[in-house]
Amino acid sequence: MTTLEATPRTAEGALVATPHLPRNPGMPLDLDWVMSAQANTSAIERRAATLPGRRTVKKDWQAAWLLKAITLIDLTTLSGDDTAGRVRRLCAKAMHPVRDDIMAALGVPPVTVGAVCVYHDMVAIAVDALKGSGIPVAAVSTGFPAGLSPFHLRVAEIGESVAAGAQEIDIVISRRHVLTGDWQALYDEMRAFRAACGEAHVKAILATGELGTLRNVARASLVCMMAGADFIKTSTGKEAVNATLPVSLVMVRAIRDYADRTGFMVGYKPAGGISKAKDALVYLSLMKEELGNRWLSPDLFRFGASSLLGDIERQLDHHLTGRYSAGWRHPMA
Repeated sequence: MTTLEATPRTAEGALVATPHLPRNPGMPLDLDWVMSAQANTSAIERRAATLPGRRTVKKDWQAAWLLKAITLIDLTTLSGDDTAGRVRRLCAKAMHPVRDDIMAALGVPPVTVGAVCVYHDMVAIAVDALKGSGIPVAAVSTGFPAGLSPFHLRVAEIGESVAAGAQEIDIVISRRHVLTGDWQALYDEMRAFRAACGEAHVKAILATGELGTLRNVARASLVCMMAGADFIKTSTGKEAVNATLPVSLVMVRAIRDYADRTGFMVGYKPAGGISKAKDALVYLSLMKEELGNRWLSPDLFRFGASSLLGDIERQLDHHLTGRYSAGWRHPMA
């Protein structure tokens, strides 16, 4: 089995630890930098359109990339009918994402997902279910998905999630600040959310499908990073339009610009609508080409997904057998 450069191993097959990165501390709001950010929509769309057709991997290489994709998934359940039993089953899947017989046939060590993402009320249950696995729990917060609850309650919700054991907090920004160009308000809001997270890493959800333009996406990305976001994330998964390649290209180039100017590396999380293994491969290609191999690690890249893992497992089975198995043979929980 061929492995990605971004997943180095020792001669015995053990994973080599990824070098620890300093956390993005943020910086004072630089409105000149923010207002200089532009987006050439036609050029962005042309570049994004080249990725699915030109960047493909096959056979063992494809299997290796799909295994890499599993380690980058924030396995998610954000439904109104979530129960403790469903969350525990999802956590079991997170710890054993691919059937043992498939992993044995591939001849590779076990893998786990990047994190499990749940509503605040399910954080303690997920933390208990994942005990000893090393898999962090991420909680959606700040009035997810609309972010329209009173500000003090949004900040308090972050504190409650951290106290319950969440190591990552996915916050939603106030879209109105972007739509009205109130960048100072967005910066101040994001700084308050970052402070409330403490040691927990914060992912800023921009809800890009509701921001109007790609230029707004670029500027909102920069402001959130200046305010100390550890990750910037496309969507809640509840908008009419979620992760797209043009939006992703704008956001990862903002990340690259921020890293070039400040020296701090910020993560990226596309979420919503990424359900097929082939889509995951395209996003991995985007990250590799635009940001490099270092961003193909869980501390800098995640997929927000619920059904993606099932399709990846099915594709790995097909790689071994040459046949597509029924979906029920690859249950999520």
